[in-house]
Amino acid sequence: MEKEVLSILDRRTNATYDLPLYKGTVRAMDLRRIKTAPDEFGLMSYDPAFMNTASCQSAVTFIDGDKGILRYRGYPIEQVAVQCSFLEVAYLVLFGELPTSLELNSWVDSITHHTMLHEYIKKFLEGFRLRSHPMGMFISTVSALSTLYPEARDVHDAETRKLQIYRLIGKVPTIAAYTYRHGLGFPYVYPDNDLSYTANFMNMLWKMVEPKYGANPVLARALDILFILHADHEQNCSTNVMRSVGSAQADPYVSVAAAAAALSGPLHGGANEQVLNMLDEIGSKDRVPAYVEHVKAGHGKLMGFGHRVYKNYDPRAKIIKQTADEVFKVTGTNPKLDIALELERIALEDEYFVKRKLYPNVDFYSGIIYQALGFPPEMFTVLFAIPRTVGWLAQWQEMLQDPEQKIARPRQIYTGYGPRDFVPIDKRGTKATTSVA
Repeated sequence: MEKEVLSILDRRTNATYDLPLYKGTVRAMDLRRIKTAPDEFGLMSYDPAFMNTASCQSAVTFIDGDKGILRYRGYPIEQVAVQCSFLEVAYLVLFGELPTSLELNSWVDSITHHTMLHEYIKKFLEGFRLRSHPMGMFISTVSALSTLYPEARDVHDAETRKLQIYRLIGKVPTIAAYTYRHGLGFPYVYPDNDLSYTANFMNMLWKMVEPKYGANPVLARALDILFILHADHEQNCSTNVMRSVGSAQADPYVSVAAAAAALSGPLHGGANEQVLNMLDEIGSKDRVPAYVEHVKAGHGKLMGFGHRVYKNYDPRAKIIKQTADEVFKVTGTNPKLDIALELERIALEDEYFVKRKLYPNVDFYSGIIYQALGFPPEMFTVLFAIPRTVGWLAQWQEMLQDPEQKIARPRQIYTGYGPRDFVPIDKRGTKATTSVA
């Protein structure tokens, strides 16, 4: 539209600039036209933590945080989580459409064909100490795959990219299971290609001496749903890292490892573990009101409530809450669930939290389910990384095919010294010696 422009009056010069709007945004490079002198650099935008900056265009995931909407390729999360398998959703996220029956069978077969790890990788894992954190092992091992598949560096070849996608989605559950078994000192269990994606993961985690591991179908489906809910979530911290590292044309293994490193931080992938710690601190259902008042008084935070994007009830949290009911029918009730339900009830009725739009997010119930399934808290972030690998790869491939994308290189506002002359060491004043521990 002709009127899709933003007029800016620069009062420093009284000059007026008409900046075209592009899909409701101002292109940052258009701001460079605004300057007080011809030889000036021009205006930049300053946006710490990308609070209001679109760094890319993406067709993968749509979020409306105010309305509590999440869609993969246009499909509501409520529909695909209930009606699809994880690998079906993975195909959708990566390729843009739901697969036909033939496409799904071929896709599942391709992933299943790449679940095995090279013996070299097993030896690599054996180099870690017995109690090494599984997320550190996961990150390192995914990165090590880069040394096995040097052809992955040809990131502009579509068939090469597809092969690495098969490999990564097939191998990350195997790596995750091996990190878990390593910590227990148990022998590794090879993949069983007769099983579904999540059932096979459970087989590699928990098979002992039985000839054939049989996963409980309710629990396997619950894990499938959790994987679907974590497959992608727009331009979050780890996805931004995947795109940034990938923009340098690094291979997908080191790029996924970098994204997983971002995910490992407690402000990103480790939040559900903090929810469990909070529920342990509360201790019992009758102590919830006092804890809520404690938080309102400014002491501590209500973990699992609120979200950077969602200012409404996180749609994933609703699905997980329903899934929890099915899980606990099999595993038995977890006392933490009663505390969580009471905490949610009080918080959603309290004006303090409602006014601040602090609604339960995906982390509030996911940790309780993971614990009920038998996972220790240190595995939670690894469980997050398995499905999110799909989203990372979808965003990576989209970035490589976007002609506007170049190597990521943000600007800065320099706050250091101005020009100063070098002072020879014998003419410098004495400074207090800083001791280093």
